[in-house]
Amino acid sequence: MPLYYFILIFMLLLIIIRFGRSYFSREKDFPVELFAEGLKNENDGDFEAAVLNYETALDNFKTSRFHCGLRNKIEEKLKVLHTIVEYKNNLRFTR
Repeated sequence: MPLYYFILIFMLLLIIIRFGRSYFSREKDFPVELFAEGLKNENDGDFEAAVLNYETALDNFKTSRFHCGLRNKIEEKLKVLHTIVEYKNNLRFTR
């Protein structure tokens, strides 16, 4: 068999492995689940729990390269939630 057949088979195997890894890593969307739980906590008014869920989701994004748009959303929500939590804490101390 000529050498280019081995190279072609090797390249096809690499492509299959790459798509397989991306498919299985997208199935384990733990940060997306944490984001959904954070949204639920935020809608229920439990802002501290939402902040914890969002921060945990951001920590888990370091291991995956997917969902860059979701990472930006979480960062924006964290900024707003930190402001809300500080405001609520300041209201407790002034009363």
